[in-house]
Amino acid sequence: MLTDYFRQLQEDIGCIRARDPAATSLLEIMLLYPGLKAVRSHRKANWFYHHKMPFVARYISQRSARKTNIEIHPGATIGRRFFIDHGTGVVIGETAEIGDDVTIYQGVTLGGTGKDVGKRHPTVGNHVMIGAGAKVLGPFKIGDNTKIAAGSVVLNEIPENCTAVGTPARVVRQNGLRVDYLDQVDIPDPVLHEMIQMQEQIDLLKTELQVLKKTMEKENRKECAGAESETTPAGDNK
Repeated sequence: MLTDYFRQLQEDIGCIRARDPAATSLLEIMLLYPGLKAVRSHRKANWFYHHKMPFVARYISQRSARKTNIEIHPGATIGRRFFIDHGTGVVIGETAEIGDDVTIYQGVTLGGTGKDVGKRHPTVGNHVMIGAGAKVLGPFKIGDNTKIAAGSVVLNEIPENCTAVGTPARVVRQNGLRVDYLDQVDIPDPVLHEMIQMQEQIDLLKTELQVLKKTMEKENRKECAGAESETTPAGDNK
């Protein structure tokens, strides 16, 4: 039991050293990395959760959340070598499941939609990277070796070996091949898209209004000419 604890601790520290170029020493990681503290606290809370001591489990998780600003429900299932980089604002729900060698960044939410019961939170496969601020909401799976771009909102299942981008997220790369001509820099702005459509409609209405004005002016001139001819006496023509 103790051997497993130290082996897991060694793995947790080792994955940080391997994935974070800013990590300069073992002491720095152990004392100053909130992601490591949150993961280690979760492993304790999860033990109490599965041994029918939910109050103790929640006490540990909430105490960790206050210290690290990373909230992981004690019921969440987390695999080996899980790395939370920076970590501020991370939220992981009760029925979330996370595989091995997963990396997530600050502001990530593995949450629910409020519409589901039972299994409410996502299942994340192995070797997944979820970028800063991404929201993964619902009881579906994120496949192995998948990347979720920063700021994306994922509402549906993402297959293995994919890159997903946008709000709502869609797959732009699968098995190393592009399936769309978008990248993280060229994500379409939905507000700008709506504004362009509105401007096109305004331009069309302006054109139609100009045509209508010209038609009305012609009709008015004809009416005026007709009225003048009716009011002019026949004997006036010399």
